[in-house]
Amino acid sequence: MAYHNRKYVIIESTEVSSVDFSEVMETSLDTLRYSLDGTQTLVKFEGDTPSFLEGETKYNHAEILNILSGSEWTEEIEL
Repeated sequence: MAYHNRKYVIIESTEVSSVDFSEVMETSLDTLRYSLDGTQTLVKFEGDTPSFLEGETKYNHAEILNILSGSEWTEEIEL
């Protein structure tokens, strides 16, 4: 699976200015995914942990999918 080396980190939106986009898979502020309330965002990387993400909780692919399917990240669609 292509995602097995990928790590995901949720950071506060206020920390976006510290993101070095050359070290993560997102390319700019415009490619970040935010929580529904806009207070958090997600970055992903492969390999060594970027220094600006040291000490942050890292998630694997299955864990982040579970988090992103929650009500803080995905709007519930009523049928």
